[in-house]
Amino acid sequence: MSKRTLSIPHLGRVEGHGGIYVRIEDDEVREVNLEVYEGSRYYEALLRGKHVDDVQGIITRVCAICSASHTVAALMALEDALGITVSTRTHTLRGLLLLGSTIESHALHIFALALPDFFHVPSVLELAASHPREVTFGLKLKQLGNRIQGGIGGRAIHPVNPRIGGFGREPDLGELRAIREELEKTLEPLAGAVELIASLPIPAWAERPALFLALRPYEEAFRFRGVAIVTSDGQEFAIDRYRDVVREFELPHSHAKHSTLAGSGSYMTGSLARLKLFGHYLTGRAAATRDRLFPDGVPDNVLWNTRAQLVELVHCAEHGIELIDELLASPREPESDAPHPIRAGRGVAAIEVPRGVLFHEYVINEEGRVIEANVITPTAQNLANVEGDLRSAAQSLLRSPIDDVALKDDLEMVARAYDPCISCSVHVTRVPHPAAAAGTG
Repeated sequence: MSKRTLSIPHLGRVEGHGGIYVRIEDDEVREVNLEVYEGSRYYEALLRGKHVDDVQGIITRVCAICSASHTVAALMALEDALGITVSTRTHTLRGLLLLGSTIESHALHIFALALPDFFHVPSVLELAASHPREVTFGLKLKQLGNRIQGGIGGRAIHPVNPRIGGFGREPDLGELRAIREELEKTLEPLAGAVELIASLPIPAWAERPALFLALRPYEEAFRFRGVAIVTSDGQEFAIDRYRDVVREFELPHSHAKHSTLAGSGSYMTGSLARLKLFGHYLTGRAAATRDRLFPDGVPDNVLWNTRAQLVELVHCAEHGIELIDELLASPREPESDAPHPIRAGRGVAAIEVPRGVLFHEYVINEEGRVIEANVITPTAQNLANVEGDLRSAAQSLLRSPIDDVALKDDLEMVARAYDPCISCSVHVTRVPHPAAAAGTG
């Protein structure tokens, strides 16, 4: 019997620290682990006992690139617990903030992290040498995402302006007009990027039957906030039932929990899932981009996720212009430091963020202090599916002669296609086994 193992101690070009381990016997894949050894964040424990007004400032620091997403999800969950309904303008401003976050994240992943795989180069530096215009545009697009978050959130990372019930200050109208102009200017270069990516073949060895999960939008349009959990096999669940739907469990090789859908196994959430379930809602250039990049529909192949992210980038640019027009045409809200109501309650929120569905839940006592907090990130939900895709891809690749270097490169490509945010995924505290603690095991 021939045995060998593949070890990738550091998965490059992703956010956070992780690796891949594969054990092969007689060309059969026996074990695949996506090893996550990022340090635990403990943010759920840190929030216990904190006042609701302090939650946003803590939870936003889970991760820099995901900070606006965690901010909006946390505020929505807290407002659900406190019985607060926000104004239409606050809803619109938060929508624009989420678009900025998505633009920043997708632009970085597509142009700096994922595209080098399709061009078979080790990093964005080599890609910039051969495609300087595209890489430069991608980085400028990321800067625009940061600018949107700064204009709405008060700063580009870890926003301070959003608060329970609204915003501390209205954004500067001149800045909104300038952002609108920049969004307009991105549409033509985005079309060029679409043609470039459309020309790149996508390997079929990563195909595997997939279950997708996303949020049903709050209106009949492609949106990043929703009213129900929906799966590609026809199931639908209320958002506040998420704990009955998403089953988390721990594994010895990971500091992050894995998730499965109750009764259905692993699943994927993110751009590809959104396009699969609600891509028919797209309009304008985004719809044309969908048809150009997915002429035969959305396949069960995670390597197509980069194309789905590009479709969403076009949507974000178009919808961002629409939202700014709404904000410029509607009356500004007066700034107010009036206190919001405090009551005991439980609040749950779910939003679509760059990597998929993000859940936040808070239980609050009558003094407005958190007595329980729970966060399930998209990457934590995707990890079990990543391992399934890695196993399937490795087995498929082994059907033809392939050396270990090429096999490692291809497996990294699969993991990177998910655009994992490993830092956000880690929120588990390990408790030593009693025998080990006693020094007997």
